[in-house]
Amino acid sequence: MGRDGYIVPADPQAGGLKKPKVAGSRSWILMDSTGNDTVLDIDKYAIMHRVQIHARDLRILDPLLSYPSAILGREKAIVLNLEHIKAIITADEVLLRDPSDENVIPVVEELRRRLPLVNASRNGHGDAKELGGQHDVDTGEEDESPFEFRALEVALEAICSFLAARTTELETAAYPALDELTTKISSRNLDRVRKLKSGMTRLTARVQKVRDELEQLLDDDDDMADLYLSRKLAGASSPVSGSGAASWLVASPTIGSKISRVSRASVATVHGDENDVEELEMLLEAYFMQIDGTFNKITTLELFLSSGTVCLAIYSLLAGIFGMNIPYTWNTGYGYMFKWVVLLSGIFCCIIFVLIVTYARLKGLVGS
Repeated sequence: MGRDGYIVPADPQAGGLKKPKVAGSRSWILMDSTGNDTVLDIDKYAIMHRVQIHARDLRILDPLLSYPSAILGREKAIVLNLEHIKAIITADEVLLRDPSDENVIPVVEELRRRLPLVNASRNGHGDAKELGGQHDVDTGEEDESPFEFRALEVALEAICSFLAARTTELETAAYPALDELTTKISSRNLDRVRKLKSGMTRLTARVQKVRDELEQLLDDDDDMADLYLSRKLAGASSPVSGSGAASWLVASPTIGSKISRVSRASVATVHGDENDVEELEMLLEAYFMQIDGTFNKITTLELFLSSGTVCLAIYSLLAGIFGMNIPYTWNTGYGYMFKWVVLLSGIFCCIIFVLIVTYARLKGLVGS
């Protein structure tokens, strides 16, 4: 078989014998601007030739290698590595890795739902008018959004929602664990909190990687400009660059889209290429705000867990020292003091906990 691999029909009912896979081939799903999708078993050389990227760019999408989250703009493609979302976006198609993965399936379904909408409305304005009302306004805005923007927005929305859901799950488990630990200090409860804190540390690192990548893009206009594949393609095909630049409104195909809520009221009509970076900045800013909120929530929870376990450790240490059955002479006849030691130690640890949390809020280390 050639280096370009072979195509497997996306329809599960399609018959025929399967050809043996190429060594090193991986499963990808190809989705174009018309809404058609095809599952591919294709090797890295075919991918590199198709989207014209280097091997080092494709390497960051390898699930066997632990590369940090990245959004890279290349000449004719956007290389996207966001946790389980590993994709290559061009001006007219999306290549998404491992489409059968349980975390990737919702992304595939969302791409199938969103990507064809713009073309459908462009090819049949008469049919779109029949939808009427608010949907007409949304469709008009959707038509001006470049293909790569819509695909990028789906990926950003998916990863932000995924990490927010993981944070909510951890938060739901953490507070009852802390309550149970304050009620009864035991090895089982301490181990439960320790495991939650370890999981929280790992999740914090994952959220911060995505947040830092978005922040880095927002700080560099050149990096954001590299993501405008449609503009670069139009500029390469036009004899006079910028003479007929399209006006793009960055809006999501869905009513609940982040960018629709953030920029629909402030973006009306843009003229020329000088406003392109501002448009993409609004798109990235919307999801940066969401991932930053998730990061603040998880760091606040991590502070509560850390300070709570430290205070409980101090409390246990003091109670344990004075509760040991050591034959000191000053222990004789003063057994009633133990309850006061326990009580005062508890009050002292609670004060320390409140002071830590108050100081962190005043310094802006955690959300209010």
